Amino acid sequence: MRVSTRQRDSERLPILGTLQGEVKVYQSISVHQVSMGGMQVETSFPLHLDSLYDFRLTLRNHSIVVKGRVAHSRIIDVDQDIVMYRSGIEFIEPSEPVQETINALVEELKSVQR
Repeated sequence: MRVSTRQRDSERLPILGTLQGEVKVYQSISVHQVSMGGMQVETSFPLHLDSLYDFRLTLRNHSIVVKGRVAHSRIIDVDQDIVMYRSGIEFIEPSEPVQETINALVEELKSVQR
């Protein structure tokens, strides 16, 4: 095995001051309610009010990604080191195929509950 003394392809430069960034990390959520315009989710981490998030939902046999705005959020349970949150999400401009998939799910849920 050949060991290279070169660690990276390009030089890293120090930043004077700060440079802000964001990271997208996928975490599991539980969806408790869904409508054509949004959903209610439960998480073990806080979602910040008015923030936009991409939500990946597995519906039937495929996944969709929908952008949502956090309309409200509250703590629903505290148990030792675990805090649970319930948040209302408003869908933001879903694409036509995504909206059609959500609409079909809502209609299917309505028919099952009748």
